[in-house]
This record gives sequence, structure tokens and C-alpha cells, in this order.
Amino acid sequence: MPLNIPGILVPFQLLLNPRIILPNLVVKDIRHLDFRALKAAGYCGAVFDKDNCLTLPHKDELVPELRDAWEECRQTFGEGNVLIVSNSAGSRSDYAGIQAESVKRSLQVPVLFHSSPKPGYSCIKGIQRYFASLRTPVRTEQLIVVGDRVFTDVVLANRLRNLERGSGLLHMCFRCVFERGGTPGRENDAASSHRSIESGPLAIWTTDVWKREATIMRWCEKKLVDVIQQRVSRDESGPSPFLKELPPPPVPTRSWKFWRS
Repeated sequence: MPLNIPGILVPFQLLLNPRIILPNLVVKDIRHLDFRALKAAGYCGAVFDKDNCLTLPHKDELVPELRDAWEECRQTFGEGNVLIVSNSAGSRSDYAGIQAESVKRSLQVPVLFHSSPKPGYSCIKGIQRYFASLRTPVRTEQLIVVGDRVFTDVVLANRLRNLERGSGLLHMCFRCVFERGGTPGRENDAASSHRSIESGPLAIWTTDVWKREATIMRWCEKKLVDVIQQRVSRDESGPSPFLKELPPPPVPTRSWKFWRS
């Protein structure tokens, strides 16, 4: 997989805007999300990561445990309103789009083709263009972004939000040196205001992985999120209405055997 320069640059941007890596919701996996409640609150589109969020890494098939939740998600948001944005399928390394087509057939949702990896601004523009092109366009603030990586998926959601808030000429002048189209000034616009689930897009971080990978990097991401959450004051308003508890697993029946001595 090609080097992800936009992801590598995220730690440096933390110096300017530490909130960029903070998710709005943290769940173990998508089974804990109440998609109907999200739709009722005004969220009309969903962006999902693939590897270790919906599938095993570098596999195209949905994890069997997520089948019911995924079907609920697709039915709730509707055809075309759920989009896969992956740094494998549909990326520059996916030659001829073979993996993207396989994922599309397996998950039954479209896959975004993008030349810049998440959380690059070129990828963000591709997401905005896709949802704007739908028969019923979905605005950026009406999106949820779900993924298992902080430096790609969570940052992607927060950049989407911050780009919506600053579009003046002055902001455009301060482009990121290493990444065309990036404006650190825009990201700073939201640094002084608290996150809220109403402002959208909603950044949702899934913490359970279906197969261990990038263990050290994941540990570093979690520690950074913990540190920044402790330093940044945030309004806590109780449990989120967008989360649901899974039913307890059935108690296994014990079969007794009597042995003759």
C-alpha cells in the first residue's frame, strides 16, 4: 500500500488543532449504533471504512456478526446513501478498480474511487461530490463517518466539518505546504467551539478490531485521544441517543452426564 502522507501529517496538525482527532461517538462496532435514531435526527448519509470496520483486513466479505446491523443501516439510509471510502478498495493501489467492484458486490453499496488516501482533502472533495450528485443530495452536515482509525476516519469527519465552516479568501491563502487543497486555517475555525452531534458530520470511532493489525499505531492513537479528551473541556449530556445495547448472549445449557464408578 502506498505511503499515506495525509495520515502521516496528522500528528503535526495536532499542534494547531488537537480537537481534530476527537470522535463524537465511540462504539465497539456498528452493532451498537441505532441507525434509525440517526436518521430521525437528520443524518441522511453514511461513510464507512472497510478494513477492520466491516470486513477483515484486505478481505471483501462482510464480517458475519455484522450482517443484521449492516442490513439495518442500508435499509435505513436508502440506496446510494451509504458509501464505502477505503484506503485499499477504490484507492490508487486498486488497479483497474477490481477490488472496489468486488467490495461493491459483497457489501451492496457503492465504493468511492479516489487518488488521495484518507484523510486527504482530495478524498474529502470526492465524498462531497458524490453525495451532492445523488437524486436527493445529502449535505455534508447530514453525514456520519464510521471507521476504526483515528488518524484517517475520525480526522476525515472533522475535516469535512471544518471545511464547511471556513471558505473565505484568507483561508484559501494558507494552504497546507505538503498537501494540495488543505487549509490549516479552516481547521482552526472549529477549534474554539465545542463539538455537537447536531453540527455534523458525526465522527464515529469503532474500537474493536476483527483481526489484529497496526497494534502499536492503534495504541498511540488511543493514548492521544485519551490525553486530549482530558485536556479539552467538553460538554457531557449523558448517554447518546444514537447508541444501543446489544442483547446478552444466550446462556449455554449444561448437559449433565452421570458416570458409573
